[in-house]
Amino acid sequence: MAASSSMIACNALASCPGCRTSTSLAQPDRIFLSASGTHLNSMESLTLRQLTPKPCFRRLGKIRAAVVESVDSNPATEALLEKSVNTIRFLAIDAVEKANSGHPGLPMGCAPLGHILFDEVLRYNPKNPYWFNRDRFVLSAGHGCMLHYALLHLAGYDSVKEEDLKAFRQWESRTPGHPENFETPGIEVTTGPLGQGIANAVGLALAEKHLAARFNKPDFEIVDHYTYVILGDGCQMEGVSNEASSLAGHWGLGKLIAFYDDNHISIDGDTEIAFTEDVNARFEALGWHTIWVKNGNTGYDDIRAAIKEAKAVKDKPTLIKVTTTIGYGSPNKANSYSVHGSALGSKEVDATRKNLGWPHEPFHVPEDVKSHWSQHISDGAALETEWNAKFAKYGKKYKEDADTLKDLISGELPAGWEKALPVYTPESPADATRNLSQQCLNALSKVLPGLIGGSADLASSNMTLLKMHSDFRSTSPKERNLRFGVREHGMGAICNGIAHHSHGLIPYCATFFVFTDYMRASIRIAALSLARVIYVMTHDSIGLGEDGPTHQPIEHLMSFRVMPNILMLRPADGNETAGAYRVAVLNTKRPSILALSRQKLPQLAGTSFEGVEKGGYIISDNSADSTPDLILIGTGSELEIAAKAADELRKDGRAVRVVSLVSWELFEEQSDEYKESVLPKLVSARISIEAGSSFGWEKYVGSKGKAIGIDRFGASAPAGKIYKEFGLTAENVIAAAKSL
Repeated sequence: MAASSSMIACNALASCPGCRTSTSLAQPDRIFLSASGTHLNSMESLTLRQLTPKPCFRRLGKIRAAVVESVDSNPATEALLEKSVNTIRFLAIDAVEKANSGHPGLPMGCAPLGHILFDEVLRYNPKNPYWFNRDRFVLSAGHGCMLHYALLHLAGYDSVKEEDLKAFRQWESRTPGHPENFETPGIEVTTGPLGQGIANAVGLALAEKHLAARFNKPDFEIVDHYTYVILGDGCQMEGVSNEASSLAGHWGLGKLIAFYDDNHISIDGDTEIAFTEDVNARFEALGWHTIWVKNGNTGYDDIRAAIKEAKAVKDKPTLIKVTTTIGYGSPNKANSYSVHGSALGSKEVDATRKNLGWPHEPFHVPEDVKSHWSQHISDGAALETEWNAKFAKYGKKYKEDADTLKDLISGELPAGWEKALPVYTPESPADATRNLSQQCLNALSKVLPGLIGGSADLASSNMTLLKMHSDFRSTSPKERNLRFGVREHGMGAICNGIAHHSHGLIPYCATFFVFTDYMRASIRIAALSLARVIYVMTHDSIGLGEDGPTHQPIEHLMSFRVMPNILMLRPADGNETAGAYRVAVLNTKRPSILALSRQKLPQLAGTSFEGVEKGGYIISDNSADSTPDLILIGTGSELEIAAKAADELRKDGRAVRVVSLVSWELFEEQSDEYKESVLPKLVSARISIEAGSSFGWEKYVGSKGKAIGIDRFGASAPAGKIYKEFGLTAENVIAAAKSL
């Protein structure tokens, strides 16, 4: 129909009695008012797309303003919309079919939502996926990644060409089986385990809110972007999503908009068998604004109206439940688990092509669809150019803030920052390395503007408060102390999101070392996705004492040493703790774990701030020719024990070398010549001592050496008593040395 006058879009939750229907506030059956104020019914209403100037139905990623000029209905535009959505569906179908592996159901069901997001809503530059003020999109239901790849391909990202779609899930492909940020520019975060993505999105939204609070001015809104995420039933079931979503509501992350793909299907079948909760009610209780789009298959205007409503809510994140049909268009497999995680099969692909009227060969993108989507290249460049010009003006008026923000975007560290780290001498008082860690954190907070973090309700025990800053809250988002509550898994995943937002943001998080069990999946994803997160893990051994075996980590040091791309650091005193922080800050593409003591430790002679960078180094050696009779190797609190044993053995005329092996990973990265200089092959008499599993120590002590450790769970007792009972004493080291 042709509109005879200007039309005014009516917000679904505006104070309009005609739009408050009995079915759903998020799905009004009257969407538009005419200029005279009369309602149009749903059969007469014009879509937002139909009200836009030809030839495209989006302009720089923004939903239409409330008042727009009337235009004639354009059937070609309507057809183009459907053709674009089906292009997305069949790119996913064809890629999964060619790979004979993948998840076609979600892309087929979410294609309308994906189209609206990437074609009408998101602000991005396809030719610069890392433009700072872009909107962030996260596919938390990462198994449906062909949706994301298809959208990136259509939008003009160089990382997803046609050949990349055809190489889906293949060796060295840029389109792996789940989204990986380090493989595919345009992918913000790595989402494999369900629930990680929504938690990462919370971190991305937190970073935006924090930076906006610090750098925006009344006359310059220089940080202004949204975080959008699609999550599925599986993400909703995983506990990490609830942990992170609880914090998102508490923090009032109003620029976080999550779409829940409510298709009622998981791998085992209909979710009725295991998942029947009212998700929207739960999210309302978590402090979110919630909307329900009941027709996610063809309800384009409902989706648009929901997004508009979500963006109008500034003080809460929004969950939009979008009810879709998994595998939409497949005549025999839609709405079933069989379309969730396997290819349709050639017969069903043919049937789906006929059902949706898609006569094209695999991977075909119609010319009119290609032409329409190509506008994102010029529009994206214009968005970035406009922002750059705005930032240049900002820099002239607010130079200091502009320089700081530039560094946070680029990751450039301030000159001489490491000089702020404290220096210790053997005369410095003994102290727990958790306390020394706090001294380092507070020193760094003065010189590293991107340092931000906190603890899982243990800040006063982990010693992680930044004293010159207050708490990040919904009302004070510029502050840098994050209160995560007892939510280790969510904490870890949120920090991953913060790390991936901007190169210069350096998130840290803390708990007791044993509770890394709760956050191991998040730590693993940090290592996989090259996220610089600093894990401050205190109470690192049986030295915590009376809390007993439930709190005493035994296998944890070794378990992280076998995890790829992560630094496991166990400093022995103040200089090593400071050195560990230097290493953690400088390693921008991998996380670091600092295992820190509860008990006081002396400042040892011979330890080195610089030595930590080598991973292992000599702290003392009384041999005349640098070929000792015996090598004692220690880490953390046990380095003191090794040093005491060496002193006693030297009294008997033994030539003893003491080595601090603070980080196995860093030591292994040194040259063969350096490693030989520290642990010469000729010296087979070697003893290691560490308050943890002895597994793996044969690598360094050899077949003729001995590893003193703990290969059972701990016990409740004061630290001194428990160390003695477990044989972690200088006397036991001396006895072992005499037996070699």
